[in-house]
Amino acid sequence: MLSESRSISAALSVLIILQLVMLGALYAQVPPHPPATIPLFAIAPFLAVALATAAAALIIGPLASRTGKVLSLLAALMAMLSFGPQKYLDLQFPLIWPAVLTAQVAVIAIFIGVLIRQGHRSAR
Repeated sequence: MLSESRSISAALSVLIILQLVMLGALYAQVPPHPPATIPLFAIAPFLAVALATAAAALIIGPLASRTGKVLSLLAALMAMLSFGPQKYLDLQFPLIWPAVLTAQVAVIAIFIGVLIRQGHRSAR
């Protein structure tokens, strides 16, 4: 059985790969691609921050310290901007659903690993 840290690392890797593909589709303008901007900011710099956060969580270790846990949770939350439940209402959902569902499973795995299972261990 994989250790909890390795499971979270795998989930972070899933998010990194999905976001890299999104970034590549944006730059190449290959449909379906994310919009270049949203009302809050441009997507490419946001994806850069999301990717950097997930990579930092992997390097530090997602469960190795409070910093690793916070970075893992932040990476999961940032991924939800691109892959969250609001995407079910997106007109492109029939084209992007595999990435949306895969990312949501990865985010759930991160939250379960960091919050729920770690909370149970600290209560023992």
